[in-house]
Amino acid sequence: MKILKQIVGVDVAQKELVVAFGRLKGDLSVGILSSKVFTNNVKGFEKLLAWTKSLADTQCNVQYVMEATGVYHESFAYYLYDHGLAVSIVLPNKISNYFKTLEVKTITDSTSAEAITRFGLERNTQLWSRPKPIFKSLRQLTRERDQIVLMRTMVKNHLHAELAEAEPGKTSVERMEAQITMLNAQEREIKKEITKLAQDPQVKNGITVMSSIPGVALLTSATVLAETNGFELIRNKKQLASYAGFDVREKQSGTSVKGKPKISKRGNKYLRKCLYMPVLATIRSDQHYKSFYARLVERHGIKMKAAVAVQRKVLELMYTLYKKNERYDKNYESSQNGRKKERQVL
Repeated sequence: MKILKQIVGVDVAQKELVVAFGRLKGDLSVGILSSKVFTNNVKGFEKLLAWTKSLADTQCNVQYVMEATGVYHESFAYYLYDHGLAVSIVLPNKISNYFKTLEVKTITDSTSAEAITRFGLERNTQLWSRPKPIFKSLRQLTRERDQIVLMRTMVKNHLHAELAEAEPGKTSVERMEAQITMLNAQEREIKKEITKLAQDPQVKNGITVMSSIPGVALLTSATVLAETNGFELIRNKKQLASYAGFDVREKQSGTSVKGKPKISKRGNKYLRKCLYMPVLATIRSDQHYKSFYARLVERHGIKMKAAVAVQRKVLELMYTLYKKNERYDKNYESSQNGRKKERQVL
């Protein structure tokens, strides 16, 4: 029988790759032929490709499908792409939602690999291409800066505690002050590098249009582009919200179990974190978002919940502006509402 598809589903961990090989036949039946574990390094990649070759039908191409799991999948994805092989990288929420449709009682690395394989066989997954180097450089720099800020905050807290003592240790205070000075210098250096990269024609215009939103500056725009690889895997705003962990999860069963809706936080934490402070400035300086925030606070009385909702809207707006290559128009919402009223009257 003719083979329509051959998929290698890969469940990626830090040190190993759990894989499953499956086929979709002409009668649309799906079958998992074999599964195996390989090390997540070049030697493991070589063995995995040899294993795949021994199972694959030469009349049909093989496609490798994996989740976007932090940074652990990148080396293998780059290796496959450089060897001219078909690769698809799927957002974790898609696999998670698909997994729920399967009759699988126990979740293991092996069952996850099989689920990814079945997903690849049953769905049309977009082929992945190596991201532009500039996005990787921006991500390295923005994450490095984030770590430096965390370290500086920790040292400042220790310094504050030391100075609050009856007899602060002089040498301890000097060392902590020296650490803070060093971290400040490193942050300034990183910001200069980010600013320089932001002038690259590949990202300059995108950063400019996203930074036109009140409260959103270069660093936030650069972080969003870096963490999404220029929105490479994103196809719509709902998908973007899920990737960032802003999608709402609600636990409800019958009439006895009803949990409060809350964001999943299962997505990219760097996206959520980079938007928090800028959005507070957006709420203060933009009337549209200020009103939206006020309505939410009035509705449920939780300021943090309202701020998170604005974060999601601002992130979605950044995506829209980037895709349309348009600057932010503060009068857009009012003009849209005016047109709706005109249509209703007519």
